[in-house]
Amino acid sequence: MRTLLLAASAALALTVPLAAEEAGKPAYPGPSEIVAAAPASDWTAIPAEDLLVMTLAPDTDGKPRTVVIQLMPAPFSQGWVHNIRLFARAKWYDGISVNRVQDNYVTQWGDPNYDNPEATGKPKPLPQGLKVMGEDEYSVLWSNVPSIFHHADDLMVKGGERLDRMMKGKEAFRGDPYAALTLASNGWPVASEGGQAWPTHCYGMVGVGRNLSPDTGSGAELYTVIGHAPRHLDRNIALVGRVIEGMQHLSSLPRGSGALGFYTAEEAAKRTAILTVRVASDLPEAPASSSGREAQPQAEPVSQQTRPKFEYLSTESATFARYAEAIANRRDPFFIVPAGGADICNIKVPVRRVAQ
Repeated sequence: MRTLLLAASAALALTVPLAAEEAGKPAYPGPSEIVAAAPASDWTAIPAEDLLVMTLAPDTDGKPRTVVIQLMPAPFSQGWVHNIRLFARAKWYDGISVNRVQDNYVTQWGDPNYDNPEATGKPKPLPQGLKVMGEDEYSVLWSNVPSIFHHADDLMVKGGERLDRMMKGKEAFRGDPYAALTLASNGWPVASEGGQAWPTHCYGMVGVGRNLSPDTGSGAELYTVIGHAPRHLDRNIALVGRVIEGMQHLSSLPRGSGALGFYTAEEAAKRTAILTVRVASDLPEAPASSSGREAQPQAEPVSQQTRPKFEYLSTESATFARYAEAIANRRDPFFIVPAGGADICNIKVPVRRVAQ
């Protein structure tokens, strides 16, 4: 198995604030400062075909609510991703709702009459052309995962190994209890063991609801993680993407009091309607903007939706290596003791909306 080295260059040039110099202590940038200083070449465009634009019903103040989901690229979960695009293009998702919000766990949406304990009507017919996936597709061969190497020799992400160098002033990422190896691959959090690799259940990740095995779900029901990372679900449910904008609209919804956080019949009014779900590449291009590289998120009325554009910080870049190391070992002024490690879900890959 290939080993992932994820580290910062020892020759990083830093600007030392005057206050730190006077105190006789070196100053280090925080993760957000490192990301802000990333050159344009370290950012990778997300294809519009990999973006879903989900429009929720307006909030209680009448303000529009839009959620943008990035679908997972190959080699992971491609059968489910195919189905999700098919559902969206068939407009099957239009008119469904959020039916389950379980505190510190997940928000789940789908047809309220499809596999819902409080269903009162007939489920929507599924579109033609859906693929059926097997449980073996929850993971892929490690050899098919893009590998990432960084030129450094101090930090290594490798689960289950306590590095003596940590005790000698060298920082390393601690092991992961769910896998032998964790890494950021192709912009996504990934774990690996025994020649297999799989995406991880981190906050904001989107998965496919299913019934008991051998059912693997079609994509008719989706959920996003709104609590502490439920990594025990890794390799047990298909992960198909992540929320990259509008997460607050899903994490702040009223919790259901039914089993597993489903809304009861008496709580039907708590369900949030989903007006539309569109593949971004099917939306018209937005008019040219002169407002600069990075844009502010805009919640557009459904009739005026345009194609959003996003970029992620390349996980193969030197900037990402510095960013990940800074998260594992915070040395910016607020912190006293560097942690010496970081969970893969804490090393969230930066994503930004860009001007058209």
